[in-house]
Amino acid sequence: MKTHPLTALQVIGVRYRGSTPAENDERALDAYAASGVYHAAGVPTTISEPRMPETQRRIDEPSNLGWICRAIADDVAAAHARGRAPLIVGGDCTHAVGVVAGLQRSHGPNARIGLVWFDAHGDYNTPRTTLSGMLGGMPVAVCAGLALPQWRDLAGMQAPLPTDRILLVDARNLDPPEEQLIRATETAIADVNDFAGPLASLAAACDVLYLHVDSDILDAALVPNHATREPDGPGLSEVSADIDTVMATGKVGAFAVVSVYGAGPGSDISVASGTALIRAGLEAWARHGTV
Repeated sequence: MKTHPLTALQVIGVRYRGSTPAENDERALDAYAASGVYHAAGVPTTISEPRMPETQRRIDEPSNLGWICRAIADDVAAAHARGRAPLIVGGDCTHAVGVVAGLQRSHGPNARIGLVWFDAHGDYNTPRTTLSGMLGGMPVAVCAGLALPQWRDLAGMQAPLPTDRILLVDARNLDPPEEQLIRATETAIADVNDFAGPLASLAAACDVLYLHVDSDILDAALVPNHATREPDGPGLSEVSADIDTVMATGKVGAFAVVSVYGAGPGSDISVASGTALIRAGLEAWARHGTV
């Protein structure tokens, strides 16, 4: 697949935490729109907000995640069909399964899709390895076909991602069983300040990259109301430079900034951080192009 200029943007705003509407927390979406950050790409922009099909809601939360992810996949695939680059904002890491499903649908069964996961955590747990039981700690393992197939299948993923097409950047806090699982796969883990080599290898092996950024990759002081904030993280300038490095591959087909909490003490700091990450990504995407 060839890189081409970024000519239009589809902002996919997810007002959910998992499959539940984020009541009293607009997931920073209103603040982003008011800031004008989406104009940073310098291209025409449209906005959509996928909805959970409530008629499908079940007691089984992984299945519910599959349905909201299917709605996200629909928007990702529609964006590509219309020549628009999909930017996913709001929401959380559980929604990444829908982005991968949408890329698979839009680029076809022969496309080699890779995942670049910027996060303080691996999100590589399964029901067998998790210490917390949080489904938000499992989406990468789900994408890799290692857990909860109903989530993946209902989202419309046509096949799991091969583990050698997954790069975890930072992941400074891994549960011991989770790390053991990761080390048993071909998934790469790279330091936030030294990932150019693993990224180059991944980009060479893939046609399309999904760049996923959880705001908790930043130092806790920059996302003070994040539920899974971690100390000793990088600053905005470091992560922005790293986003540019991924965009410079020319293979980014979807870009997400998620898990920015838009309400509560410290939300102004977190929203400012999320806005800065989106701006850095859009400016870099406009410079380097998309697939």
